[in-house]
Amino acid sequence: MSEKFVFSIPEHPDWKSHLLHWFDNRYSYFSFFQDNGITYPYGGFPNVILAAGQAMDLAEADRHYGKNEMVGIVSYDYKNKVEKLTNNNPSLIDCPESLFFIPEIRIEFSENSFTVFHPEGKSIGEEIRESFQLILSNPTVKVNPLTTQLDYFSAIKAIQNHIEEGDMYELNYCMGFTFESQYWDPIIGFRDLKEKSPMPFSSLFKAKEKYLIGASPERFLKKEGNKLIAQPIKGTIKRGKDAAEDEILKNQLLYSEKERAENLMIVDLMRNDLSKISETGSVEVEELFGVYPFAKVHQMISTVTSTIKNDVGLKEIFHATFPMGSMTGAPKIKCMELIDRYENFQRGWFSGTLGHIQANGDFDFNVVIRSIIFDKNAGKGYFAVGSAITYDADADYEYEECLLKASAIMEVLEGK
Repeated sequence: MSEKFVFSIPEHPDWKSHLLHWFDNRYSYFSFFQDNGITYPYGGFPNVILAAGQAMDLAEADRHYGKNEMVGIVSYDYKNKVEKLTNNNPSLIDCPESLFFIPEIRIEFSENSFTVFHPEGKSIGEEIRESFQLILSNPTVKVNPLTTQLDYFSAIKAIQNHIEEGDMYELNYCMGFTFESQYWDPIIGFRDLKEKSPMPFSSLFKAKEKYLIGASPERFLKKEGNKLIAQPIKGTIKRGKDAAEDEILKNQLLYSEKERAENLMIVDLMRNDLSKISETGSVEVEELFGVYPFAKVHQMISTVTSTIKNDVGLKEIFHATFPMGSMTGAPKIKCMELIDRYENFQRGWFSGTLGHIQANGDFDFNVVIRSIIFDKNAGKGYFAVGSAITYDADADYEYEECLLKASAIMEVLEGK
């Protein structure tokens, strides 16, 4: 892909959706990454589209690591390969446990131009510019919650009993939602979600008939040279109606003892995970309890860094750190066992990770949250939201926080 060809952005209001449809019609696997110009510590995703016709699992990708550029997604249920765990809950969509591909084509884009990296990039770019089609709207769909409010409260009470008995300190409990439509277009859904909720780790991922439509605010793990960066999110509050209320809510989150305690527990967990693959004494907390604004919420984000040991492979990195603590709780293994007991669905790609790996071994992976998983052949989709449950968590507050996190997706699906 050394040959590159630069083109001006077409004068079309929805050219990116057209571009993604072009990829969708030609490739079995592709991924679109975008940071939406949002300020974020250590930046967001690169503005790039990559595609291929063949894929592999994490074990095979490990052999290409540090030699080839790759895109990869790892399901939450890959936990069963990391630890001796199982999951007997129903699968809403059968998501591959791990799937990576080496791109055959890459398109980078900026505000004024896009660059095609491909031996036939000149004709490809011209075809993209000249073959625009009418982009329609999605039909509205009915969203079905898998957990009633009463069942949610019951699960929270049971989880808090486990905390009281000393089984764990904090557990990330999630609720699932499903919908069905034979005519719902995941690319249009991605456009609509990005407009409602622009995020630094926005992504659209296709694996044959299955799609991930992502608006994630959270980084799982980034590697720059020999530096690892983990940025767990724990702590959420809504945005204010005006600047004054927004500042009040931001400070309410910043100084909440409960939210700080949740955040600190996951920071400690991430420090422990990174220490398994890092130089002794190199793990540091660069920022604790940073509060950052997004379209609908403020989030509390901490940044943990370390120096990775030499010659650590991709599979070893994942087996030391996955799943991310922000989506399990602490301690991790006990929380994963209880998550399987109290949740009523397999998470699949939700609360897994999607990312881009450079040929030199540097990478950036997000946390798959605020995202829709859709099977185009079956005409079925799902999404999930959750929050950290602690001993003093208020079930009403946690339930409302979950609905707040789901609000952008609900608006996109139900057309509100």
